[in-house]
Amino acid sequence: MGSSVSQTRSLFAVALTGLAVALSGCASDRYFMVPKENIEEVRASVQSQRATLVTMEQNAGVRHEKLLQQNQDSTQTILQAIATQVEKPSCPPPKAAPTCPASREDKGRADRLKGKVVVGEVEKFFLAGPDHVYTARIDSGAETSSIHARNVQRFERDGSNWVRFEVPVPGTEDAEWVAMEKEISRRVKIIQSSADESERRVVVELQFAIGDHQQVAEFTLADRTNLTYEVLIGRNVLRDVMLIDVGKEFATELPESYLEQAANGEEE
Repeated sequence: MGSSVSQTRSLFAVALTGLAVALSGCASDRYFMVPKENIEEVRASVQSQRATLVTMEQNAGVRHEKLLQQNQDSTQTILQAIATQVEKPSCPPPKAAPTCPASREDKGRADRLKGKVVVGEVEKFFLAGPDHVYTARIDSGAETSSIHARNVQRFERDGSNWVRFEVPVPGTEDAEWVAMEKEISRRVKIIQSSADESERRVVVELQFAIGDHQQVAEFTLADRTNLTYEVLIGRNVLRDVMLIDVGKEFATELPESYLEQAANGEEE
């Protein structure tokens, strides 16, 4: 009886040991056991998942290609728009061929000393407007320059005092005159040694040239019939601009264009 009980206990212990070993083996394995009858279902599921993955990869590739094509199309559209808006570069105009400098006769001539025009006692004088060339006397003893004029008539224009007068046409010995109109700058009182009473003269601004020097200055309108020269250049012109070389006459030369204008004016 006792021996049979001990045998039973031994067999029971062996069985427990085998069960423990079996359980420990299952716990260490990374895969679960699948019944044999379910293997086909597992295979079918795996095949279905593979097919799904392949389909997803193909769809992703198609979408990627579409995005690339859209980006290329957008880039091309932008480049075309830029090319349309930006003007094509144009070549700069060709440089003009250098021209020969005008000759001395074209420019006129006036020697200078320390920036001042050197003039003689007598110079050719170009009066702008009627474009006449007179012979002018250079006189440092006179304060204001003067020009031969007649029929001096004052009048009002736009609230300002003006004067209408006539100057002679050179070379006609006062037979021909041309009219001019200028705004009055001021009036001056002239006292002559040959007259007992003073004379008030009208002063106007005239544009003129001596040699290649051009200037605007005040001139009194005076009757210079008994004087040799129609124009007198005084200190108001000479000051800070001209120097007199008393040993010279016609030290300057007018530009040819002025002489041509004067000639055309006289012919008309």
